[in-house]
Amino acid sequence: MRAKCLSEKGTIGICSPSHVALREEYQSFIAGIRQRGFDVREADNLYKDTYGYLATPRERAQDFNQLIADPQVELVLFGGGEGSNELLPYIDFEQIRRNPKRICSYSDGTTILNAVWALTGLETYYGQTPKLFADFTAYDETQFQSHLVRGDVKKHVPGSRWQVQTPGKARGILTGGYCRNFAMLLGNPYFPVDLKQRYLLFLEDHEGFGGVDYVSAMLSHMEQYDFMQSVSGLVFGHYSEKVPADLLARLRRLGQKYRIPVVYCDDFGHGRNHAIWPIGREAELDTQEGTVYFR
Repeated sequence: MRAKCLSEKGTIGICSPSHVALREEYQSFIAGIRQRGFDVREADNLYKDTYGYLATPRERAQDFNQLIADPQVELVLFGGGEGSNELLPYIDFEQIRRNPKRICSYSDGTTILNAVWALTGLETYYGQTPKLFADFTAYDETQFQSHLVRGDVKKHVPGSRWQVQTPGKARGILTGGYCRNFAMLLGNPYFPVDLKQRYLLFLEDHEGFGGVDYVSAMLSHMEQYDFMQSVSGLVFGHYSEKVPADLLARLRRLGQKYRIPVVYCDDFGHGRNHAIWPIGREAELDTQEGTVYFR
């Protein structure tokens, strides 16, 4: 299921499942959105910090459900942080089925994006947040327009030089996101996956959050689930301006072990480029051409 695109002057709903939104900071994000012709709907609890470090799970889920139910909102957009998994018991997934709309986030948003797709069949979008609108790069804006406004994207447009670790082609349903969040989803009742399917996995992490040993541990955690046997290929996103050789070696070992194509790039993640990946879309990776085709 694919929701309709965001209209040229449509409304973007903003909530914050994973961090306390600071009003002054968010005003610059919202101003950037409005400068591009879109209207903005702020969820009721956006600026609450009931627990000090976050609003309550019910308050944050209430915001998410509010934007899903709002007939004017065409895109629900939110950033990362910590704690999005706390919302899962309170999200109204039936309402999402009745009122499908485009949902986009990244980082900790991995949890909600994948759960929504797995439980409702609605395609969601990984890669961008409200913060980007304060300083939208040309690459990021092209990604936003092609995936969320026009919806006419046929293949991924690289924003960096791809480093192929194991070559080949792979086809499958796109799923993935931030390493830790995706690893924590495996075996979770909010992320039921059909192991008879093939999945094209995309993952990202960043040196500011954990070393290569940490990334390797997250990959190993994923390998301990049957899901890994259904993975047909892997695209790994931005980790560092200077990519550690041991990270590339770890990715190469994974590709060789499962005999799947694996590439590293700086197209998405916590770096300068913020490409969008449609979770739930069938796609094909071709390492020789250095791109992914969306079906």
